[in-house]
Amino acid sequence: MKRARGALLLVVLAGLAATGCGAARAPAADRIEGRTLTIYSSTPFQGASALGAQAVLNGELMALERVHAQIGRYRLVFKVLDDSTPQGGGWDPGQTTANARLAVSDPTTIGYVGEFNSGGSAISIPILNRAGIPQLSASDTAVGLTSSVPGASPGEPGKYYPTGVRTFARVVPNDTVQAAAQVRLQQAAGCAKSFVLDDEDVDGADTASTFQLAARAAGLPVAGVEGFDSRAGDYTALAAGVARTGADCVLISADTENHAVLLTEQVAAALPHAKLFGTAGLAESTFTDESQGGVPVALDHRLLITVASVNGASYRAAGRTFLAAYARRYGPPEPYAIFGYEAMTLLLDAISRATRHGTEPAERSKVRAVIFATRDRNSVLGTYSIDLSGDTTLRWYGAYRVVGGRLRLWRVLAG
Repeated sequence: MKRARGALLLVVLAGLAATGCGAARAPAADRIEGRTLTIYSSTPFQGASALGAQAVLNGELMALERVHAQIGRYRLVFKVLDDSTPQGGGWDPGQTTANARLAVSDPTTIGYVGEFNSGGSAISIPILNRAGIPQLSASDTAVGLTSSVPGASPGEPGKYYPTGVRTFARVVPNDTVQAAAQVRLQQAAGCAKSFVLDDEDVDGADTASTFQLAARAAGLPVAGVEGFDSRAGDYTALAAGVARTGADCVLISADTENHAVLLTEQVAAALPHAKLFGTAGLAESTFTDESQGGVPVALDHRLLITVASVNGASYRAAGRTFLAAYARRYGPPEPYAIFGYEAMTLLLDAISRATRHGTEPAERSKVRAVIFATRDRNSVLGTYSIDLSGDTTLRWYGAYRVVGGRLRLWRVLAG
């Protein structure tokens, strides 16, 4: 991990015991006393999603450097938390709980950027909500975190907001947008009948259900939707069952860490002529690049993946400038790097506006209100607003081919 330049105090809290924080304290005071404001970031640095999570963190660090870790009279402290465990090889519910509780227990906490996975946010949102801590995500797409539209589960999103006040917002378009884009992609690819396999995690199941709804509305036949055991060691029987349905296209709605590579290989073998599609959880080099444990290069020509990021040429000047700066420092950016930058930039701008550029008291409720009042914001992602539910008004996804293990933009799709 590269340390930010300038005066930023970066604290990396790795291996925080999930059982060591006890119960969350009573809600902290809304106003932050003193001249130190702490921002927490929670992402998984172990397992297949580690590269994507590191890219988000890199983007966050670049945003913090832009303000030199200072907003008026306030010094910024940035604490980086790992919400994964070595045993699980990915994000962990207990670790995520511990991270959120740590932020709640800190009276200087002004904001929280996370989680990387929607399942993690389903855990951390209510904990942070009780303390009134504003939360921004660069990558969570599950529709039920913010909305009760078709595709959400019973009780969503209300169960995540025990105070009745929204505290979670995201800069990435949700799964309703992704599902519509994925349907358009499959229709453009000539799919006659699709089958969906999901890892039964929050992200995978959510995208699968919203895709099924979007496909029905668009007239794309879906032969079936089936969850798979993300810890199984063999999927040949499952793949054979999919083949018997006559589907000519298969959508894998999953995170890489949930045995998506093995599943893809065995589905590809059982359906040798089928086109293979992936959702945003697979838009990372640990899935696409054989040298990093991803799928064999022989499958590249059969794969198409949707993710909210697009390539540099498709962004406006600010986005192109960021991607070029990122590449100079860290190498080719993973898709969510630019979203990490924007999530942190939005939070920093909200803190600045809520405190009148650091001249007035810092209050969590004011920062939250400024985030939810975001209208026609010019950003590296383009111009967007945050609606009352906490969703961005951005509505495009990129459709990517895999070429030599790397994602290559094929076309931009409106959701």
